[in-house]
Amino acid sequence: MPNSYQNVLAFMFAIEEINGNPHLLPNVSLGYESHNTLYNDGNTVPNVLILHTGQRGIPNYACGSESRAVALLTGTSWATAAQSGPLLELYKFPQLTFGSFDPILSDHGQFPSLYQVAPRESSLPQGMVSLMLYFSWSWVGLVITEGSKGLQFLSDVRIEMDRNRVCVAFVKMISNHAESYIMHTQHHEFLAGESSAANVVIVYYDPESLNDVNYNIGLHLVTWRVWVTNSQWHTDMTGQKFILDSFHGTIIFSNHREEISAFEHFLQMADPSRYPGDTFFRRYWYWTFKCLISDSDCALLGCTANASLARLPANRFNPAMSDASYNIYNAVYAVARALHEMLLQGQMQPVGSGERSTFSPWQLHPFLRSIQFNNPTGDNVNLDKKIKLNTKYDILNFWNFPEGLRLKVKVGEFSSHVPQGQQLSLSQEVIQWAMGKTETPRSVCTESCSSGFRKSPQEGKPACCFDCTPCPENEITNDTADMEHCVKCPDHLYANLQRNSCLQKAVIFLAYEDPLGKALAGTALSLTVLTTAVLGVFVKHRDTPIVKANNRALSYTLLISLTCCFLCSLLFIGRPNTATCILQQTTFGVVFTVAVSTVLAKTITVVLAFKATAPGRRMRQLLVSGAPNYIIPICSLIQLTLYGAWMGTNPPYIDTDVHSEHGHIIIECNKGSLTAFYCVLGYLGSLALVSFTVAFLARNLPDTFNEAKFLTFSMLVFCSVWVTFLPMYHSSKGKAMVAMEVFSILASSAGLLGCIFVPKCYIIFFRPERNSIQGFINETQYWRKKP
Repeated sequence: MPNSYQNVLAFMFAIEEINGNPHLLPNVSLGYESHNTLYNDGNTVPNVLILHTGQRGIPNYACGSESRAVALLTGTSWATAAQSGPLLELYKFPQLTFGSFDPILSDHGQFPSLYQVAPRESSLPQGMVSLMLYFSWSWVGLVITEGSKGLQFLSDVRIEMDRNRVCVAFVKMISNHAESYIMHTQHHEFLAGESSAANVVIVYYDPESLNDVNYNIGLHLVTWRVWVTNSQWHTDMTGQKFILDSFHGTIIFSNHREEISAFEHFLQMADPSRYPGDTFFRRYWYWTFKCLISDSDCALLGCTANASLARLPANRFNPAMSDASYNIYNAVYAVARALHEMLLQGQMQPVGSGERSTFSPWQLHPFLRSIQFNNPTGDNVNLDKKIKLNTKYDILNFWNFPEGLRLKVKVGEFSSHVPQGQQLSLSQEVIQWAMGKTETPRSVCTESCSSGFRKSPQEGKPACCFDCTPCPENEITNDTADMEHCVKCPDHLYANLQRNSCLQKAVIFLAYEDPLGKALAGTALSLTVLTTAVLGVFVKHRDTPIVKANNRALSYTLLISLTCCFLCSLLFIGRPNTATCILQQTTFGVVFTVAVSTVLAKTITVVLAFKATAPGRRMRQLLVSGAPNYIIPICSLIQLTLYGAWMGTNPPYIDTDVHSEHGHIIIECNKGSLTAFYCVLGYLGSLALVSFTVAFLARNLPDTFNEAKFLTFSMLVFCSVWVTFLPMYHSSKGKAMVAMEVFSILASSAGLLGCIFVPKCYIIFFRPERNSIQGFINETQYWRKKP
């Protein structure tokens, strides 16, 4: 087989290179023997005995001048090393394996005289999963050849995939035995049709595999999948003539090594004439170049003059060293270095030309265990089982279009010895994908959720299979795909309609620029002007009976307080600050207390005026002394005391409401102490209720210009407005709440103004005859005649 015979050529090349090096084993030439087991374990024991004794005879008995080997290099089969190891251990015979690293063979207690040249491969699962993550492949199939290394790889790669949330689409174990493969061909049909969603399949080859997986893949012409495999993968399908190839685009993890340029020159020069004693070489030349073998002397006849292995197409012979060939190269150098150390320490004496040096093979062990060196390419080599490091991997891309090209192109590297995030380097633009794929293939169970959606697991299925659920209100998922949880926007931001980003909330308040703010401010100013005009009218007609009636000073006080009520509503409009928040409540409470207490004083004045009609009554003294005027400062002082307690404990302050209106931040005045606020409001309501009660009881008193009816109606309007205000105030938010408060201030103040002063202004302007002495006399006579 071409791949196997390359191992023999690498072995011969290393021997010749060492023999030609004057600085390594001077005056000593290395010889070699090569034996073929042909995948037959029964040939292993006889070959081992021949190598050990130097003759085809009885073990432990040697006579004659046959050569005896000092070390044994065994092939890629674990069975070969496992069979030869215990036998050679009886003689402490050094044995070096050039197959892939096997943890079982590293057991020093079971194989103390066996050395593995290959580096550890425990980082291979990590490297392959890193490739899955690089291309976002989360749905991957596994095809594993049976054996201890295959099972160990399966365990390691599943742990690594679970850790990185890469799901296993399917797992198929492939028997290494040909008869088992023939009997269970139907088990391999998954490569053609099963699990079609998994466009990426990891194929782990054990060196003992008979390549049956390759045969099945090629037989079904599976061209749409990406195969990711280890360096033991090979494609010796020279008879295949398909235009399309199932393995084009395969990604291979191969042990890192520097190119040995001298090996290609060796292949160009190597032919059977240079190695007349090598019957294997002669036979391989015959099979490769279709020469004839002479019956008399077994010489080759009719061969092409310029025949060379280096000129063969890649599907016939690959001149690039395989991992096994490179390990053989290092194994030969390791033995040579050990012999060189023995020579330097005088444990092996050089002899004359044509003679063989004699020493026991077990004497090599101390030197082999401690050997560390750099081979001619600069790579470090050591055989110590304890300090052997994980290998660095070259990532190769297999190009085979058109079929027969057989190129392995390096597209990247993986090393577990560098910091996380820098372990994988890849030239993605160089990679050629499987046939039928022009872009990087996707291999997922469920396509990624778009922004604004989160992953919702599907019951009974792997984590890579999920549904996409929209994010709740004010939560988003950004450009990161497949988020399991939506992220809530901060309070100063809000989610857009697509739920993929948070936008800045607009700051809102009842501004003068808003239509509602303009309307309320305009209304407040208009009512202020109207109240001022009424005050001017009353001042102008201050000597008329209708103005003098019911205490002219109280009317002036009420009009001034109503003017302040209208103006205080402007404190609620515009961007609030700490000063306006405090002034809003204090000004509102004080001026309304003055207004309501003034109404109460006017009502009591009406009652006292009626009761004082009888001479000598005590009520007359109260009226004359101006006792009702004391009601205003007393009531206001009580309200100011409540405000003092409020401002001293928990005064109003600036607050922001980020939840009431979507996409907006409401700047508002927080009342601070709600208890104090409701105490102030309750006290004001109590004054209004007392005023209404007194006015209602005095509404039918027979007095001239009795305004008790007007006061009753005005307080009814006032109480109705504020009783309606409370539930509506608590059910509204933001600008609507502030607007409701401003509207209540304006409506209640306008109610007082309209109900009390509009009738008097009507008489002043339209019924002046009633606003005179004669009218006053007529009015008095009317009340006296009434029963």
